[in-house]
Amino acid sequence: MITLHATEQRALLERFLRYVQVDTQSDESSLSHPSTDKQKNLARLLVDELKTLGCLDAMMADSGHVVATVPSNLPPKHAAAVPVLGFLAHLDTYPGTSGDCVRPQVIDAYAGGDIVLPATGARLSPNSQPNLARCVGHTLIHTDGTTLLGADDKAGIAEIMTLVDWLGSHPEFPHGKLRVAFTPDEEIGRGVELFDVAGFGAHYAYTLDGTDLGEVEDETFSADAATLTIVGHDVHPGQAKNVMINAVRVAAALVEALPADRLPESTAGREPYLHPHALTGDVARAQLRLLVRAFTERELYEREEVLRETIRQVETRFPGARLTLEIKPSYRNMGDHIAKDPKVLDYALEAVRRQGLEPIRRAVRGGTDGSRLSALGLLTPNLFTGGQSAHSVLEWISLQWMAAAVGVCLHLIEVWVEKAEQNAEEQKVEKDKKGP
Repeated sequence: MITLHATEQRALLERFLRYVQVDTQSDESSLSHPSTDKQKNLARLLVDELKTLGCLDAMMADSGHVVATVPSNLPPKHAAAVPVLGFLAHLDTYPGTSGDCVRPQVIDAYAGGDIVLPATGARLSPNSQPNLARCVGHTLIHTDGTTLLGADDKAGIAEIMTLVDWLGSHPEFPHGKLRVAFTPDEEIGRGVELFDVAGFGAHYAYTLDGTDLGEVEDETFSADAATLTIVGHDVHPGQAKNVMINAVRVAAALVEALPADRLPESTAGREPYLHPHALTGDVARAQLRLLVRAFTERELYEREEVLRETIRQVETRFPGARLTLEIKPSYRNMGDHIAKDPKVLDYALEAVRRQGLEPIRRAVRGGTDGSRLSALGLLTPNLFTGGQSAHSVLEWISLQWMAAAVGVCLHLIEVWVEKAEQNAEEQKVEKDKKGP
């Protein structure tokens, strides 16, 4: 187990508090890269800090992506045998909940029981947040109840920055070449757009964007985005009988007709869903956006066929309405790719064990940048950060769980070095057996 000292944990906390107060909310309606320019404010801050920590090549691309290198401290012969590892986290926060003027609240030693959020009176309770009971005595950080906290994913950023700092302060700890990246727009599915995967130069990578202590996620949903455009006919409501076609009512009927047992709020585990998440428009024209999610492509396409059939049924109720469905692929289950080279997962599970934790292998009901990266050839499982209740004003995190995430990353680096040395020794033995 690698334990951060009190001063190292305090530095981790201070980093996190500094980052969450930078508003980096993304915007799915924007066509720019990144979707919001304010994400670059945090990116610039991180570039400066990385250079201070010795990553002299740290830079921010025009797209907002931050990349940097931690050089290997191994002898050149050994360094060449160790794969280059990447560690990634995302800059942006969820667009549906404000991340502006975050006022983090710190409890130095949580005594248990309910936590009252000072601005709203809302409560964090072990009854609804059972992980609170596991964190008695911990330093907890939560919001004042008016914004999200931003642990998703500024906890991951703070943990990676602490990892870089720790390695610089412990030159005796052997490690290969590491690459660090912070991506914009992950929350809206664009984190890997314009990211130079080949230039990044990692052989394997890990995102820090998970939740519970000890989690390693090697599967994600397969995901598509559906947009339904509804064209009605608007006239003066006083003259509307048998003439008006209300696009808003058509959209409402469509939402109501979706199978109630296949919505996010009625599914769990490996169950797929359709999620109507945004509705805009008026009587003449409305637009409904839906998320389609499933762990297999077969189930994904089944959900899409259910959507099409529901549209056909609603069309018969509203003659004259024109409904047009567009479906765009978002990402696919990274488990299909990781299964082809499982050591990237196995080494992560071993690192969790070395940190003294029981590894939890989990399929995440969502996606990460690792989904797209794995499909592009850079296998990228997801590791826990400790963050809880992401995307909501009830978001909170334990500093001790954050420190454990740093320890897991350090053990992960350790495992990759050891395995490379073992492989080199085995190859040498095999070569000696064959003789000259």
